[in-house]
Amino acid sequence: MSPYPSFIYAFIYDAQASGFNKAFSAVSLSLSLSFVLLCLAFVLALTPLPASAADTAVDSHSPANTVAITSNLASDDKSLLTQNAQSLTTPAALTSPVTSPINSQGDAIEQFVAADFSQRQAMLGQWPGSAESLDTLVELIDNDELYQGNGGQTYLLNADDELFTYPDRDLTDEWPSDLAQVTLTNALRSALVFGQAKVKLDSDDPAQRLQAVSILADNIEQIDPAIVSAAAVREDDAEVSAALSILEARLDFRDGDVATQIAALDVLADSDSPQVLIDVKQALANDNLDPNLDPNLETALLAAEASIERRISISTWTGHLFTGLSTASILLLAALGLAITFGLLGVINMAHGELIMIGAYATYVVQNLFQAYLPEMASWYLLAAIPSAFLVSAVIGMVIERIVIRPLYGRELETLLATFGISLILMQLIRMVFGAQNVEVSNVSWLSGAYQVSASLALPYNRIAIIGFTVIILLLLVYLLNKTRFGLFVRAVTQNRQMARAVGISSARIDMLAFGLGSGLAGLAGCALAQVGNVGPSLGQTYIIDAFLVVVVGGVGQVWGAVLASLGLGVSGTVLEIGIGAVLAKIVLLVLVILFIQKRPQGLFALKGRFVD
Repeated sequence: MSPYPSFIYAFIYDAQASGFNKAFSAVSLSLSLSFVLLCLAFVLALTPLPASAADTAVDSHSPANTVAITSNLASDDKSLLTQNAQSLTTPAALTSPVTSPINSQGDAIEQFVAADFSQRQAMLGQWPGSAESLDTLVELIDNDELYQGNGGQTYLLNADDELFTYPDRDLTDEWPSDLAQVTLTNALRSALVFGQAKVKLDSDDPAQRLQAVSILADNIEQIDPAIVSAAAVREDDAEVSAALSILEARLDFRDGDVATQIAALDVLADSDSPQVLIDVKQALANDNLDPNLDPNLETALLAAEASIERRISISTWTGHLFTGLSTASILLLAALGLAITFGLLGVINMAHGELIMIGAYATYVVQNLFQAYLPEMASWYLLAAIPSAFLVSAVIGMVIERIVIRPLYGRELETLLATFGISLILMQLIRMVFGAQNVEVSNVSWLSGAYQVSASLALPYNRIAIIGFTVIILLLLVYLLNKTRFGLFVRAVTQNRQMARAVGISSARIDMLAFGLGSGLAGLAGCALAQVGNVGPSLGQTYIIDAFLVVVVGGVGQVWGAVLASLGLGVSGTVLEIGIGAVLAKIVLLVLVILFIQKRPQGLFALKGRFVD
């Protein structure tokens, strides 16, 4: 008889039966899965591989593929110098990686955006578009504006988060779900630099080829001398040929033997490039440590160093004189109107600087109007800003003359205090309307950049334009005063007001128009200054003292005296600032002006007239 109750045995039997069923189910499931997998493997084994896949599978174990993989690994280890030299010397068909063909839809920039890394590298080595399109690509990438949509489309995103389609540049509100910025790795950036040089060297425009030489000169450590030699042989432009000769001589000086280096130094001695001077100085520093230095090479190095330094010094002082000339033109623009009002009316107009400021703000307003309503012509706003600045300042000046100055004629101290109060009022009004901070007046695109006279001398276009603008205004003013009826009346009132009234000239009307003319000239000065400096409520205070110095030194009411005084003060002030600093230069100029006035109180040119005091 069992020691346990019967229900215990029943429980054990049921548990054994349940475990057996579970185990049997698991085994059955495993066998079924194994049979299914075996069938799938059998079907895949009988299915033939595609041709490309089969070739890839076979080639991956072939010796040829082993060599290819090894060469790819070796090419990854190549230096940037070798890659760039190869991109400039080897045809694209030999250097382009074997990849899928680039999408030929769209222009070159669209193809570049749609391509992968290797395709982009191949395109930069053999750019399919024009040099201008490559420059546009560089500009868009540098400005972080070039983007790619999820379908490979090209978009432009500006700083205001406005999305434009490319190439039609239409504003769109349909943003792609995956918008990615097009950026460059170091390898692509280097390929882009040399791709630019390669495209520009093949250009028909000498200016483009000159830019290519400049790009190569900035990356002289990474270029192949054969490229420079080949370009020099086929070059027919004198300026580009000279630049290529200098670059070729730098390469010969770096890598040649002693005789080649001496011959290269003869060419480099005619250069005024600071980089060439650095190369020569480094060579001298290294050769001083060499006891076996060839004496002929040392002599050539010293002669080249002296010649290059002399040429750079000449270019530097030429630049200083140009800066002084541009400063003089700005002073003349600021002083011409003051010379007329002070000479004709005897009014010490302390608000003249604020009239200059109003001209600058009028330029700012015209710029904003063009950007808002004529965006396609925004780069030409300056042509409309010039007459606008003149008219706004002239009208405000005539209002000031009618309301404030006319009752105070003959009382110079009262006019000084009154116009000083007007200057404070005008500055506060500008602060209330435009704010106390400076406003941005952008330089127009056709005045951006500089004219490269030589490697060490560049003349900014906006400064050249201001000098030309001043000359034009000066000639028009001289014609107005000497060849027109209005100018005759102005000169008559200036020389003898009572006699002018006696012959029927309305001196009050001439006073108002002359004051308006002087104020308008101040507005033109503000328009010009907006292109080279900051525009703010205190702009006029910077130039009012210098404008009075020009008028006093040149002679009251004398246009040609103002011209000579502005030239003297502008050029001498620039030269003194180079030698002794801006603060001491201003002090020295003031002392010289005081000494000059003591000798000639009437200035360089004195007014002539029977009743001139």
